[in-house]
Amino acid sequence: MGLLSFADVDHLLTSTAIRTPAVRIAQDGSVLPASRYTRAGASLAGEPLSGLVDARKVLELFEGGATVVLQGLHRYWPPLRELTAQLELDLGHPCQANAYLTPPGSQGFAVHSDSHDVFVFQTHGTKLWEVHGEDGPEEVLLEPGLSMYLPTGTPHAARTQDAASLHVTIGINQLTWRGLVRRSVEQVVAEVRDDHLPAGYLDRPEDLSAGLAERLRDVADAISGLDAAAAVDREVERFLTSRGPLLAGGLGDVLAVRSLTDETRLRRRPGTPMLLRPRGDRVVILLGDRTLDVPARLLPALAQVREERELAPADLAAHLDDQSRLVLCRRLVREGLLEVVR
Repeated sequence: MGLLSFADVDHLLTSTAIRTPAVRIAQDGSVLPASRYTRAGASLAGEPLSGLVDARKVLELFEGGATVVLQGLHRYWPPLRELTAQLELDLGHPCQANAYLTPPGSQGFAVHSDSHDVFVFQTHGTKLWEVHGEDGPEEVLLEPGLSMYLPTGTPHAARTQDAASLHVTIGINQLTWRGLVRRSVEQVVAEVRDDHLPAGYLDRPEDLSAGLAERLRDVADAISGLDAAAAVDREVERFLTSRGPLLAGGLGDVLAVRSLTDETRLRRRPGTPMLLRPRGDRVVILLGDRTLDVPARLLPALAQVREERELAPADLAAHLDDQSRLVLCRRLVREGLLEVVR
């Protein structure tokens, strides 16, 4: 599979300056201290470099039966970064990616459960999973190309067979109704005056009860008047402006945009949202990690950009003149929404 191979993990562990906490190692059900597999006294340009993984120590531990965990791959491994970004748009929940490399005949972790939904897919070797359900444990053998879904709280453990195993987990960190309600009412609570409680309330709690009852009534009245649609709009905007930027190839785009012409082929970056919010004579575009504010007259052209996977500035001729469409496309490339097709 192209998302993460055994050779990719070998490269990350032995040929890069990968550091903790991007790597952790477990053996016999316990996570090993970082000192067991990092270098002391490492430096870069004369500055101390903490947590630098020592490839020789990692190899020795792996040979001795330890499982190597690559954490947060959605932050630094491009194929998994694109996959999780697209999943976040499809699901509306934050996603993360970890990988587990286990030597033959070994088990990294004892039976445990996760506090989020997990999708598991095997990319190298095989792994025998013990999955606990209502009817007791069942065994599932994963081979390369197979995947499995584990709902939140499902007890599980896994062991390799005769060969080393590499699997990737995609964790879905679900947003909840409780969180949405809390974010929706927090401004109401924030507007309650932060006066001190009256002195002596320990002996006369009735003094406190009356004041609290009054404030709770005010809060309840304010909450009953909240606009649910507006709160949901704020939630969508919060989510679609707090994702990490997706700018692979951005250096090349910075140079290419200078010579962009009416025929230059452009395409939407995978996993990058483009939600258009008309606001009077302006349009706000939610780009995942930020917003972009442009004149409302650009809305028809922007709608076309949103609908088409790939286009050239000339394709916007029905909406904008020569200069305007070049200016818009250059701006969208600089903002990371579009990339130049090479």
